[in-house]
Amino acid sequence: MNDGYGIESPGPHHPAPHREPVRYVVIIDAGGSAVARLYREDRTLVTEVNAAAEEIADMTRGLAPRQTAGDVKWDLPLSGHSAVERAAADVYTLTV
Repeated sequence: MNDGYGIESPGPHHPAPHREPVRYVVIIDAGGSAVARLYREDRTLVTEVNAAAEEIADMTRGLAPRQTAGDVKWDLPLSGHSAVERAAADVYTLTV
């Protein structure tokens, strides 16, 4: 007798490596609207969300932002933003 009540059981779980955690949150102006761009340690973009999202406030609570988005290491990741936008951006470094 089948104990699945007519619903097929899911297949076995296949372990895979986890994704790298987000290390940097950059709050930057994008055409008059603040966005939060989340980056890994190697500064590859994970996602971009509205900076007013509650999750962004939770992630950055207690952290001091730095205005380092104008540094050379951010040239490629923030290449779509102007120098003025980058200078005004807040960069938060998350503890992992």
